[in-house]
Amino acid sequence: MDPISERLRARHPQRIDLSLDRMRVLCAALGDPQHRLPPVVHVAGTNGKGSTVAFIRAIAEAAGLKVHVYTSPHLVRFNERIRLGGELIGDAALNDILDRIEALDVEATVFESTTAAAFVAMSETKADLAVVEVGLGGVLDATNVIERPLLSVIAPVDLDHAEFLGTSLPGVAAEKAGILKSGARGLIARQSEEAMAVIEAAARAVQAPLTVMGVDFDAWAERGGMAFQDQERFLDLPAPALVGPHQIANAGLAVAVALELDLPETAIAEGLRAVRWPARLQRLTAGPYGEAARAADAELWLDGGHNPHAARALAEALAERQARAPRPLALIVGMLANKDAGGFFEAMRATGAAVFTVPFEGAAAEPEALAAVARGHGLGAAACASVQEALERALRLGAGRVAICGSLYLAGEVLGAARETWPD
Repeated sequence: MDPISERLRARHPQRIDLSLDRMRVLCAALGDPQHRLPPVVHVAGTNGKGSTVAFIRAIAEAAGLKVHVYTSPHLVRFNERIRLGGELIGDAALNDILDRIEALDVEATVFESTTAAAFVAMSETKADLAVVEVGLGGVLDATNVIERPLLSVIAPVDLDHAEFLGTSLPGVAAEKAGILKSGARGLIARQSEEAMAVIEAAARAVQAPLTVMGVDFDAWAERGGMAFQDQERFLDLPAPALVGPHQIANAGLAVAVALELDLPETAIAEGLRAVRWPARLQRLTAGPYGEAARAADAELWLDGGHNPHAARALAEALAERQARAPRPLALIVGMLANKDAGGFFEAMRATGAAVFTVPFEGAAAEPEALAAVARGHGLGAAACASVQEALERALRLGAGRVAICGSLYLAGEVLGAARETWPD
């Protein structure tokens, strides 16, 4: 664990307790930095919100804007969560802000404290735009003390974090729609009918105008690139640098945001080519795992998707690659114990991949139990003691394409294994 994360866990409650009361008290004690941010694009959703944030940032920076970004969780170092004008926040600056927060002696959870730290840092450094990702839900997420965003963005909504958001899709959609604010346009990804009905009702209640994918604009893969169309224009764009059919949809949502910000088409194209977002179907060629795969002439991919919706996107992306260049496929899977492993493996069933289950630090599912779930969904599976053992077994059995997947925490351990693979 990196020093900043150790500090936060030692000094703040680690529970998740969705409420804005403590956050409002903490922000007030800090002078309400959330009201002194650059224009804010607030992004919620179940899957794809981090990728959408990455696309928005890349496009805005390509247009010459100075952009602050707040995302969660981090993969290797806490500093990844706070990006100030293009650079990760430094340890000295972050520790100074945490000193100020802790001197207030205001009770706050880890996420509330870190969100407040991000707001302080972003309010004290000049920029043209702030892109803020919701942590969990929306209505009571700590980031929702932002009262006047420039734009509210909702990526695809599906089931996840059932212990906090419930198992009703309309209920989850209502939580995400809580970021919609009066007068701030909401840009909405393609949703299921029941989720969209809830979002539309929430928008009417607060008088937030909506621009909806599949109604007001759309994006699709075309001739090796990407096409975007809204009611005013058609854009012929390069393929996004992030891999997978689902990234076309995420990129399309970001393009709609960019057009609302009046960013030029040249910057949109450059941003799509330049975007980077680790552990989202990331090709690994460096570090001990990447080097082992290269030595065996195998592809190695890393993906942090951890729910059935994300698994379907991963399965579709792998199927697309398999159709173009078939190779024996293996999955190295580690998941948190509270995740829907059955739904994850059901989504992966059609891949026919060999599965190797692994542990990681934290509340991970036992590999033997996870392997049993995979077998119950028609996949051959074996439990392993580590990613290294799993990769060695997969390569020894002839796998030519391997995906490490199931958890961002697992992805973080993989990237953290070598300095050259740390996110920047």
